[in-house]
Amino acid sequence: MFITLEGPEGSGKTSHIPSLVEYLREKGYRVFPTREPGGTSIGEQIREVLHNLKNTEMHPRTETLLYQAARAQFVEQIVRPRLAAGEIVLSDRYADSTLAYQGYGHQQDLEQVRALIRYATGGLLPDLTLLLDVDVETGLQRKKKAAEWNRLDAYTLDFHRRVRAGYLEMAAADPQRWRVVDASRDWEAVQADLRLLLLKKLA
Repeated sequence: MFITLEGPEGSGKTSHIPSLVEYLREKGYRVFPTREPGGTSIGEQIREVLHNLKNTEMHPRTETLLYQAARAQFVEQIVRPRLAAGEIVLSDRYADSTLAYQGYGHQQDLEQVRALIRYATGGLLPDLTLLLDVDVETGLQRKKKAAEWNRLDAYTLDFHRRVRAGYLEMAAADPQRWRVVDASRDWEAVQADLRLLLLKKLA
């Protein structure tokens, strides 16, 4: 099963994955945690280019294409082989991030972005997507406190508001795949909800 965590900046995705992996392994599941962009040597190199604060001149189309390059490698080298081996792949971000950030955030043509994603992924969709939802101001404050500021974090508040609105629109449009979790609460409460949703899906 392919499960992804999505959300705006500072929603806490990355902090929840290690505990979720440990919990599922204790339950007897074979779980492989990974992230996007990255997960492979090639993807990590592309991630550095995408996140580098020096690359302020990067055009949205360049950004979109770089994400798809990393994603194509990620799907073929990591996701498909792990799924074929019967593992659960738990990923910190996937293609919905591109629709949220490069589509809704940059206000690019959504159908063109979807076409690029289909090409990069070969049409592979997650079985479950958990959206950790938090208001933009709270999320960005969390990122600053954690000293994890990157090039995308530095975009305008309006950009980040469009990203969040895009996520919520996608979740509303496909309720079978998406589950929305209020990530403004205490970490323990969010983790408990995520565990329940995962077990329900895996059952």
